[in-house]
Amino acid sequence: MKNFKEKADLIWRVADLLRGDYKQSDYGKVILPITVLRRLDCVLETTKQKVLDYLPKVETLRESAKDIALNKIAGFNFHNRSQFNFEKLIADPNNVSVNLRNYINGFSTSAREIIEYFNFDDQIDRMDDPKTDILFRVVKAFQEIDLTDMDSMEMGYTFEELIRKFAEQSNETAGEHFTPREVIRLMVNVLFIEDKDILTQDGIVKTLYDPACGTGGMLSVGEQYVKELNPKAELKVFGQEINPESYAICKSDMLIKGQNPSNIKFGNTFTVDGLEDEKFDYMLSNPPFGVDWKKAEKIISAEANSKGMSGRFGAGLPRINDGSLLFLQHMISKMKSGGTRIGIVFNGSPLFTGAAESGESNIRKWIIENDWLEAVIALPDQLFYNTGISTYIWVVTNNKSAERSGKVQLINATGAKDEELSKEGRLDFNRFWQKMDRSLGNKRKKIAENGNSKGIGFITQLYGNFEENELCKILPNEFFGYWRITVEQPLKENGKVVKTKGQPKPDTSLRDQENIPFLKKDADGNLVSQTIKEYFEEEVKPHLPEAWIDHSKTKIGYEINFTKYFYEFKPLRPLANIKSDILALEEKTLETEKTILD
Repeated sequence: MKNFKEKADLIWRVADLLRGDYKQSDYGKVILPITVLRRLDCVLETTKQKVLDYLPKVETLRESAKDIALNKIAGFNFHNRSQFNFEKLIADPNNVSVNLRNYINGFSTSAREIIEYFNFDDQIDRMDDPKTDILFRVVKAFQEIDLTDMDSMEMGYTFEELIRKFAEQSNETAGEHFTPREVIRLMVNVLFIEDKDILTQDGIVKTLYDPACGTGGMLSVGEQYVKELNPKAELKVFGQEINPESYAICKSDMLIKGQNPSNIKFGNTFTVDGLEDEKFDYMLSNPPFGVDWKKAEKIISAEANSKGMSGRFGAGLPRINDGSLLFLQHMISKMKSGGTRIGIVFNGSPLFTGAAESGESNIRKWIIENDWLEAVIALPDQLFYNTGISTYIWVVTNNKSAERSGKVQLINATGAKDEELSKEGRLDFNRFWQKMDRSLGNKRKKIAENGNSKGIGFITQLYGNFEENELCKILPNEFFGYWRITVEQPLKENGKVVKTKGQPKPDTSLRDQENIPFLKKDADGNLVSQTIKEYFEEEVKPHLPEAWIDHSKTKIGYEINFTKYFYEFKPLRPLANIKSDILALEEKTLETEKTILD
């Protein structure tokens, strides 16, 4: 996979030609579309002459019929019928602008529409202006970069590396990040592992959807996995993307791989659902972390209020500065009644942000009480290019296996435990991550991709085994629920309790809240149900004998306090050991001083 880095570096160097005529933040407006053009050019190279030879036979046909016939000759879902390719473009330096437009117009409709999303025509004018005069040099530089030998995975990585660099130049927010392929592979493994028997059937056809598909990484890896598992299987992919450049790259990738590019929709998933009536077998997504949804607030709120649970957002609306849980609700609305599996990457916020009966808490309540949350996997930090924060994979399904029914599996794949074991000399390597040879932005770690003793294979095994151990906990749905009670104490004046209508008046300055879990551990360490009354009598009354609960204010909340569940208390070192270490250090210091003085 090193090939992608070399190609990305070559392409990035072409951006030097734009220096002085373009702001750095605008480099992507030129480099990304011309990279797509060059990629299409390389892919079509071997069949280009056959298309030109066949062209006279279909000249009289309608445009759509012409496209179908020439696509077949090209061997792809697209073709180019102009007389030009990159080699011929640079053979005529004085007419490169006119010829480049002719070349672009020679693409079949689906490919031409993709290029239009880049608004590249404006950049051709700008580069061809006599004051700038860099168009020929840019086209020539790309003609010298061969993208023929790259597979779809490497090309996807190349695009994402370029977009990452351009995003940094533009000071994009930390939420605008891209998903490392090893993270996607892990998600795909976990998503499909439960359905391996189904996916190996002859002629099986399934669907995969990503509502924030970016350049199509999730879709590509999902398709590749199914093809490797069963070459006779067909995975039809669907997606929607709000960024025009990423959208165009994704559609061009779909074209090259023979997928239907019309399954990829452009626009904001929340405001205009491009696949409104569709349901899917599988869904994967890595929506932007911590990005607000203020621009779409009116439409989202209107749908939530008017449609309620028959719409996408009836369970609740999260705070305006983080729309992560909106994506998950949207995906849940597209689950098939016969069973759908969802994998989605979040930061820590959706696990616990929001008090009882807040939008976030109500969404968690809805998901968990419907028994849709199957697993949460905590990943190592520093995995992503534009942010070093900790991330979590949520696995959601409306068709749990019998053994998973009513339970949630939590997997601690952060590698923190292995770091401790390594320091103690009890483990030779980290089973969850390894350091990158060279950092890529904020990405300093990667998940190993081979074998079952570490990395993707090991984490997938932890998930598939469904057994409790120090890295895996299996908890009942009720474990994550709690009551938030309001505890009142009487107002006193001159030592006497103030009453209204015969009842003690509460002292607002002494008002307090308590979270009471639905479950508690009994004497044997087993989880058992508890009541508000039991908790209050045992935990509150002994300390506040005049207190009572205002039941009108009691609320129900749900949270997943992941770190707390895997916390291990480490007793302090004995004082004698600490004293011994200090004395030894003092002795060593004295010896060093003597050596220096002597």
